[in-house]
Amino acid sequence: MASQNPQSNFEDFLPIMAEKLGGDGLIGELCNGFDLLVDGDKGVITFESLKRNSALLGLQDLSDDDLRSMLQEGDFDGDGALNQMEFCVLMFRLSPELMEDSRLWLEEALQQEFNNNFH
Repeated sequence: MASQNPQSNFEDFLPIMAEKLGGDGLIGELCNGFDLLVDGDKGVITFESLKRNSALLGLQDLSDDDLRSMLQEGDFDGDGALNQMEFCVLMFRLSPELMEDSRLWLEEALQQEFNNNFH
């Protein structure tokens, strides 16, 4: 059965990643995801390291094509891999709803901190 959507659907997995990583410091955690996916020998995320480690971020259901699309989407220098900067930029670009959630979590945390300190 052909996919209804020719575009990659790896964006759909970002909420799963967020749930696994937790809301606190989500943006930093998205960048820290690099360390989970990196090829230790090469210092970048390759297709092989992404495929091997994708389950750590709840991405085990992605197809090889989706994983390749994810790499291509973030690969600004065309080397076929993602360095840490490319990975962080990709996560920011793909996660506007997570950015909004993170802002809301931050506001809630600040409000709670304010209430705890001044009441």
